[in-house]
Amino acid sequence: MENVQVIKQRFELIGNDVKLNRALEKAIQVAPTDISVLVTGESGVGKEAIPKIIHSLSHRKHAKYIAVNCGAIPEGTIDSELFGHEKGAFTGATQTRRGYFEVADGGTIFLDEVGELPLTTQVRLLRVLENGEFLKVGSSQVQKTNVRIVAATNIDMFEAIKRGKFREDLYYRLSTIEINLPPLRDRREDIHLLFRKFASDFGQKYKMPTIRLENDAIQLLLNYRWPGNIRQLRNIAEQISVLEEKRIVSAATLSTYLPNANASNLPAVVKSGKREGDFSNEREILYKVLFDMKSDLNDLKKLTLELLKNDDGQKVQEENEGLIRKIYGGKQADVSSDDSHAAEVLHLPEPVEQNTSSIPTTAPAQQEDRYSFAEEIEEEETLSLQEKEIELIKKSLERNNGKRKAAAAELGISERTLYRKIKQYDL
Repeated sequence: MENVQVIKQRFELIGNDVKLNRALEKAIQVAPTDISVLVTGESGVGKEAIPKIIHSLSHRKHAKYIAVNCGAIPEGTIDSELFGHEKGAFTGATQTRRGYFEVADGGTIFLDEVGELPLTTQVRLLRVLENGEFLKVGSSQVQKTNVRIVAATNIDMFEAIKRGKFREDLYYRLSTIEINLPPLRDRREDIHLLFRKFASDFGQKYKMPTIRLENDAIQLLLNYRWPGNIRQLRNIAEQISVLEEKRIVSAATLSTYLPNANASNLPAVVKSGKREGDFSNEREILYKVLFDMKSDLNDLKKLTLELLKNDDGQKVQEENEGLIRKIYGGKQADVSSDDSHAAEVLHLPEPVEQNTSSIPTTAPAQQEDRYSFAEEIEEEETLSLQEKEIELIKKSLERNNGKRKAAAAELGISERTLYRKIKQYDL
């Protein structure tokens, strides 16, 4: 088994960080096996080097090695790219095509940005990992392949699983061995070494003297956060090598190439986890809005019927003061005792005072026709909206330990309405 220093020289890896060395040791140890490996780390830390090391030290080193960027392939064609397709399987499929899993049979496939795979493709990939079987697009014939899969991602897989973007069973299949590469800001002693290596390479490439840094520039380089990691450091070394006439670079000059170089590096408090009560999902937000609208509409229906049944606007206002305040807010809820003003605020027709002695016998029928719209207030709710309403009520009750008053306040409805819905849905 080769040691870490030999591997660094062979693959031109720079650095003596303990975490980097540990990652390389794990790659060397797992290489002779066929275990699936998941490489994690931020974008730009050099994750693509690990699968190359694993493949070159494995018994598959003489077979194919294929690197696939899952995030760069459109969702509609990724199944065809990975598993192939039959002629006529879809529009434009003029001939049968072999996929990467068929081409790389006996070798290694590196799935970069595996977290970007669509859920349907994740199901196919899970089957390949379990028994080596796959189906071409448009084919019913099961094919076998013998490939080793090394995957990489820069996203939080547990968060993706929680949001339903990645299958949990596939994650555990891929991460039999997980290798994490540290970000550049955690490899402070390696930053200047890497910069000198890049500056030397670009000096030779462009036939120019090698860039060197003054002491204050070195300190600025070490203290910078490097959000783009090694890739950003390499790009900056190339920019300075090409653009600067003076080959000795000061901190003032270097800071012009570093975005937000003068920003504070003090840690900030970031709420990484979301509360269970937050409706971060757009669909849940939409259902919450519809739920609130339905509640307000039901309140308006109730208030309208109260006004139609009772000509005394002042009495209706007093009995339903809380309801009016909820619908129209504090300012509009301050309704005067005048019946016509109450009707104006509520945007309803003013109750008409009539002399009962002069009302013809047909008046009740006319009055009923005039407010016939009040009989058409019920609407059929779609099954999905009803299910979502039940789900929201259940979640709210769980968060508030079954306390209906707190749950009703969170949902924006009255406790009586919530109680009625609990009975209605048998919760």
